Amino acid sequence: MLLGRRPGVVGPLGQCLTAQDLPRPDLNRWGPRRKAEVVVAIRGGLISLDEAVDRYRLSMEEVANWLNLFDRHGLKGLRVTHLKTYRAAAS
Repeated sequence: MLLGRRPGVVGPLGQCLTAQDLPRPDLNRWGPRRKAEVVVAIRGGLISLDEAVDRYRLSMEEVANWLNLFDRHGLKGLRVTHLKTYRAAAS
């Protein structure tokens, strides 16, 4: 185990989430649960923000948006169908 790393964190649905449970790096479809798993992994110290950006080939802005939406609205905030609603409320 690397220093500063946690072996597991509590996932978005209350389950224990480890590095092996994270979404695959070649994932093409991001549902709200998978986004939330990445968010709680970052927040819980399981992976760093930079690692998540590199691993999933995402922009820093996109991941920062997930973090913000999850903090403000929880799992529901990560649903694509509600993005406009939640972004408008944040303005």
